[in-house]
Amino acid sequence: MHRPRWRMVPGICSIVVAAGVGAVTQFCSAADPQLQGTRPLTMEGDIARSLVAGVDRFLLGELDASIAGREKFWQRDFASADAYVRALESNRARLARILGVRDARPPQVEVEFVATTTQPATVAESDAIQVLAVRWHAFGDVTAEGLLLLPKSGAIRASIVAIPDADQSPESMAGLPGGKGPAFARALAEIGCRVLVPTLIGREMKPRAPRGRSGGARLTDREYLYRSAFEVGRHLVGYEVQKVLAGVDWFVQDAANADPDIGVIGYGEGGMIALYSAALDPRIDACAVHGFFGSRQNVWQEPIDRNLFGLLERFGDAELAAMVFPRAVRISQSGGPSVTLPSEGGAPARLLPVAADDSQAEWQRYLKLVAPGAEKLRPSPSSAKVAELLQKAESASDSESAAKTARSPLRPAARPIDPAQRHARQFQELDRFNQQVLAESPYVRQEFMKKLNYGSLEAYQQSVEEYREIFRKEVIGHFDRPLLPFNAHSRKAYENDKWTGYELTLDVFPDVIAYGVLLLPNDLKPGEKRPVVVCQHGLEGRPRDVIEGDNPAYHDFAAKLAERGFITFAPQNLYIFRDDFRTLQRKANPLGKTLFSVIVPQHQQIVNWLKSQPFVDPERIAFYGLSYGGKSAMRIPPLVTDYCLSICSADFNEWVVKNASNRLPFSYVWTGEYEIFEFDLGSTFNYAEMAALICPRPFMVERGHTDGVSTDEWVAFEFAKVQFLYSHRLKIRDRVEMEVFDGPHTINGVGTYEFLHRHLKWPKRS
Repeated sequence: MHRPRWRMVPGICSIVVAAGVGAVTQFCSAADPQLQGTRPLTMEGDIARSLVAGVDRFLLGELDASIAGREKFWQRDFASADAYVRALESNRARLARILGVRDARPPQVEVEFVATTTQPATVAESDAIQVLAVRWHAFGDVTAEGLLLLPKSGAIRASIVAIPDADQSPESMAGLPGGKGPAFARALAEIGCRVLVPTLIGREMKPRAPRGRSGGARLTDREYLYRSAFEVGRHLVGYEVQKVLAGVDWFVQDAANADPDIGVIGYGEGGMIALYSAALDPRIDACAVHGFFGSRQNVWQEPIDRNLFGLLERFGDAELAAMVFPRAVRISQSGGPSVTLPSEGGAPARLLPVAADDSQAEWQRYLKLVAPGAEKLRPSPSSAKVAELLQKAESASDSESAAKTARSPLRPAARPIDPAQRHARQFQELDRFNQQVLAESPYVRQEFMKKLNYGSLEAYQQSVEEYREIFRKEVIGHFDRPLLPFNAHSRKAYENDKWTGYELTLDVFPDVIAYGVLLLPNDLKPGEKRPVVVCQHGLEGRPRDVIEGDNPAYHDFAAKLAERGFITFAPQNLYIFRDDFRTLQRKANPLGKTLFSVIVPQHQQIVNWLKSQPFVDPERIAFYGLSYGGKSAMRIPPLVTDYCLSICSADFNEWVVKNASNRLPFSYVWTGEYEIFEFDLGSTFNYAEMAALICPRPFMVERGHTDGVSTDEWVAFEFAKVQFLYSHRLKIRDRVEMEVFDGPHTINGVGTYEFLHRHLKWPKRS
């Protein structure tokens, strides 16, 4: 039934009292038409829009503040070069985790020629150098593949990894005709260096769909691989760093055949990989970065495959360069690729050439960071030598053409390797590796959770606290700042014969508010305390969607529960306005935060306020959410422990598989929800593990047979783990339930309502 909605005007409350709904007088009066103890809510326009805009301002402020906040993570020791390297070990380990550099490289790396009976390994040659197609084992079953450039005469002066941009082929880096970008590899080979050039995954954009289907979101190759990798604690950037470091392994192991001095140089995406590689690996004597170095405060605008969870909390480009110190770092202070990616299912992005003033400002930050050791710690002779070779190659490769400085023309082979086929092999290897890690992830999570103590409920509750803190700080992300005073504002927005509704706003953080609609049953007696059900909408939803209009997903469940005598509260959540909210995730992730880093404190403030109200039983506040609200039901109650139970509707899943599988048709790999991916859930918290953080509080799943978010078997598979925990390990079978009904993506409101009445101890009405 549609219920009328209107703004309050003076006199309405007195009319209600005259009609005999006397209990309302404890919450408002004719002269003050809002909840007692609150100020009048005077905000006009779309409050949801204001809420999202405020969170945007808050996150931009946190990004700005991250630069000053990094210093507390660093303990630099300038006593000696060795002491300096040792002092950075914890930061190096943290950077490796952020990059997803966690899979062992082979103990012995061999570089193999890529050739067939009809196609030789030689790609091109001149009188001075030879260019060969090669590959080398990097990690797992993954190889790096690209080119090896060798001088034909004289001793090898240094070994260099030259890394192209994502849209630049190794052949272009080697100076072969038709390429784009600087030909650093050729210039280095021509001055006597041995040079490896790996293939990077490119930015070609095309539709992605499961086998046998067409359409799907249009994603770049890089974003497609990023999605699955991110969910299982890896990263495309880390994979490409590993390929470079495996090349460094070969250089070190093959030192008898070449000078052991090692360098890296890169352009664009390759410049990024070069900087990360040198920051991680002290064996690299010198690093040259072109078309990348600058402020990363706007990384949220760059291609999403650069999204590194927690990077800016501790590392900007200046800090990364300071990790290379006192080894030589060469920075090109302008230029680089220009890329614009539309929002066609993937994340919109814009990548501009590095501005000289931006790069120079970041360089000045670097100089300030290393200033205490600048006089005492000088680059080693090896570092200085490699830096000089890199400088010569840069000069020989600049804008006009490397051909002008070549000793002799470079002659391509009659049947060169096909770069497109090589790229496809590299892409498919990483795609397969992501799926291998995904298949292994349940066993990793099992090992991760082994500290839980099932001996008693008390022992369990104590042991789960360590995991709750990991979830709070490492997975969801936590802003270490106090909640503001409530500063509650309200106004009457709904009224009928069963309940009265009030819009409510609460302050949370600077620029951040909580907003929603509170429904109070009209038969609430003075001094009576009732249970509350917080009713959470889904994607692109609003509080009114769960109250009026009989939306087919929600069926007015907040209003229907109010008719049953429950107090209900319908919060406005952040997941509204498409890219506007999705870019909030982009802004939060570099800080090691997520949308839920804001949503959780919003809910904590809501619960705190509810508990302060005279009509609320503080021990009986429940959470019930559908779809994205069901996603919230798995993430908010584990951290807002004031919620006495949680109901996850139309969302419960084998969530890691849903996010990372390249086979299942309901996987998010194929869709436009580019913000949905959460770093390293594969190794930590799937939905069964999140439910373990809710336990021993009651927990319920509501599932429609035809709900396309998953299939019955995947939902049942994950729920069985939860049921085993409650029923077998902790012997509290009555606190866990799943209702599967014959219907779609919707609130069914049968078993869940029974669950609420039972566990909130509220009698059903006839």
